[in-house]
Amino acid sequence: MAGLTLPVAAAAPAAADPGSRSGECDAAYVPNFSDDTVSVIGTDDNTVIATVPVGDAPFDVAVAPSCSFVYITNFGADTVSVIDADDNTVIATVPVGTGPTGVAVTPDGDRVYVANFSANTVSVIDADDNTVVATVPVGTGPSGVAVSPDGDRVYVANGEEDTVSVIDTDDNTVVATIPVGDRPNGVAVAPDGDRVYVANQNEDTVSVIDTDDNTVVATIPVGDAPVGVAVTPDGDRVHVTNLADDTVSVIDTDDNTVVATVLAGDAPIAVAVTPDGNRAYVANGDDNTVSVIDTDDNTVVATVPVGLSPNGVAVGTEADKDKCRCHHGDGKEECRCPPDRKNDGDRAGVSP
Repeated sequence: MAGLTLPVAAAAPAAADPGSRSGECDAAYVPNFSDDTVSVIGTDDNTVIATVPVGDAPFDVAVAPSCSFVYITNFGADTVSVIDADDNTVIATVPVGTGPTGVAVTPDGDRVYVANFSANTVSVIDADDNTVVATVPVGTGPSGVAVSPDGDRVYVANGEEDTVSVIDTDDNTVVATIPVGDRPNGVAVAPDGDRVYVANQNEDTVSVIDTDDNTVVATIPVGDAPVGVAVTPDGDRVHVTNLADDTVSVIDTDDNTVVATVLAGDAPIAVAVTPDGNRAYVANGDDNTVSVIDTDDNTVVATVPVGLSPNGVAVGTEADKDKCRCHHGDGKEECRCPPDRKNDGDRAGVSP
């Protein structure tokens, strides 16, 4: 998840031919803050297969567990763009709070949580009809958002008051507020739900939260100005982007120590790990690229040119991939299911 450190514009890369990708977990999505687009990278060959126009100043991105829909926060437009991953087109634009930053989708794909930095709230979007169904007051300057694997809790990093708000998704109320480090930004939850990792940008640390009692149980020194954070699917490693020293710290979760430091591009600001855990994708805000890291030996194996000032990155997850996902449009409800599934009996629509 990208932090609120707004990227600096740089020269645009060569334009890629538009393309499409079915709703599979084989693409990385990168919002480009300064040219109002999203680059879609095919993870099989690390090339840009589509460039999707979205709203003003796209900031962060989340992919639905079905890998059929992609959600983009537009910081300058106070909206969320919903992209159909089947043909890489925007199918809905959802008004949210002021200055939307972080975004996360629940494991069942039914709700989307959006941090509104300037409004000090989180908007809750119903993914079936793309409407806001709740607005949750949180701390000051919310940025990063992450959902627990069971979908019961949402963790929100409040960058301007050095806390993390914990939201109960049953009634969308804040049930805990956890003090962390100076200017928390990115946040990620371990696959087993036991730990939450928070990048503290102004003190060069990562706070480790025990979700049983919502306390910080470890503070890990990392690189200069950590912003983005992602946990591998097996929970063994945490990748942290260090904005000011162009590196990615790799943390061993067994003993909470940094076991590798990987040189990425200029101003790495966000990171996402593929569902198989073999690759980490890093958005480099100041050189308009994405670094692809082989997680086996922690080396950069590809550098992908994208749009102007990439500020986030997300890849699909395999969890709940066999679930049909539906949305409302043009007065009807349309559902998309994996090829081996029919639509839910109570849904009218078409298969892919």
